[in-house]
Amino acid sequence: MRWRRNTLPAVLAAALSVLPPGRRNGYPHGGPTAVTEDSLSGAGGTAPAPDRPEPPSTGRPGERGAHAAADRPDTGSDRGEPRQRLRAWAELLRVSALFSVPGDALAGAAAVGRRPGRGTVLAIGASLCLYEAGMALNDWADRDEDAVDRPHRPIPSGRISPAAALGAAGALTAAGLALAARAGRPALTVATGLAATVWAYDLHLKHTKAGPAAMAAARSLDLLLGATATATGVRAPGGTSAPDNVAAAAHRGLPACLPALPAALALGAHTYGVTSVSRHETQGGSTGTPLAVLATTTALAAAVLREPWGRAPDRPGTTRAAADAGPVARRLDAGPLGKVTDPVRLLAITLTGAYLRTAGPPLLHAALNPSPPLTQRAVGGGIRAMIPLQAALTARAGAPVTALAVMGLVPLARSLARKVSLT
Repeated sequence: MRWRRNTLPAVLAAALSVLPPGRRNGYPHGGPTAVTEDSLSGAGGTAPAPDRPEPPSTGRPGERGAHAAADRPDTGSDRGEPRQRLRAWAELLRVSALFSVPGDALAGAAAVGRRPGRGTVLAIGASLCLYEAGMALNDWADRDEDAVDRPHRPIPSGRISPAAALGAAGALTAAGLALAARAGRPALTVATGLAATVWAYDLHLKHTKAGPAAMAAARSLDLLLGATATATGVRAPGGTSAPDNVAAAAHRGLPACLPALPAALALGAHTYGVTSVSRHETQGGSTGTPLAVLATTTALAAAVLREPWGRAPDRPGTTRAAADAGPVARRLDAGPLGKVTDPVRLLAITLTGAYLRTAGPPLLHAALNPSPPLTQRAVGGGIRAMIPLQAALTARAGAPVTALAVMGLVPLARSLARKVSLT
């Protein structure tokens, strides 16, 4: 008995030494992947797990059950691939920033004293397409720079090809111009200028001193697009729409959007500041720029509350008394806060406060500590602050219902921003 106990280990050792050098049980010595997989399967490296079928044999001796997970098709990955592609495109297009776009057209419609209509809807669609075209073109133009500074972005990470991003930019631009054309020739003229500004910014102006001014011009043109499409797209007395009546649309033309110019300049000034801060979002290090933009934000809020910008045209279908009592801009001569008992005036003050609350603190934090994370947070806050600014401009023009609708986009933007970064 004692002899057998002493001899058995020696026999097993001799049997193992007969196997080909470097391999035992079909695994390379020290191969952690194979051993880990089989130990987790509960099979001890010699048999397939009892809760799944045996994988097909590869014809190599001693490989029964080896690499079972690798031999089977990864159905979970296949199911997740469309979702991963969708997320990559969402990151490329920065879809969480989309909610800052519809307010441009709605604020423009309010600035010319018109209710949102068919032209406004077409302008919103055109703006969304052109905005996303700019996002795709931006990442395509910055793909080499992002490969160093932000390799996780969709193009440098390989999730989206450069050709696909450029093709998307072209297709979205064409779609935006087509929608603007449906709103009439004046709207198409403004949209063409907007598209040209977007492409010029992404391809060249972004890295020049004219970059912030170009981006500000694009946002101002976007508001003017909504104003023009709304003003030239109203129904004619005979029931036909003005875009179909070429003579009527040409007669009104671009001067119809002139009352919206002050609001467009205010939105452009805010955009100029946000773009100036964004030029330091990857390296940080700028203290003066966030402070200057914070001062600009405060000045814009004061201008929204105090400066009379003139009278907007009367809304169709309203009496003279109702028109005189409506717009908030006609009541701003009563002092810095106007008639605080006026509910529309209170709404304008509240929305302006929301604008300051959204844009101000991140800018102050970035000025105190100009690190890349805080600078990026200031840029994101500036983008989100566009929505309350648009709502404040809309309420100021005497359209409280539209202003509340614009402000209703804030929770949607905040919810999506948690999943897809704004910057």
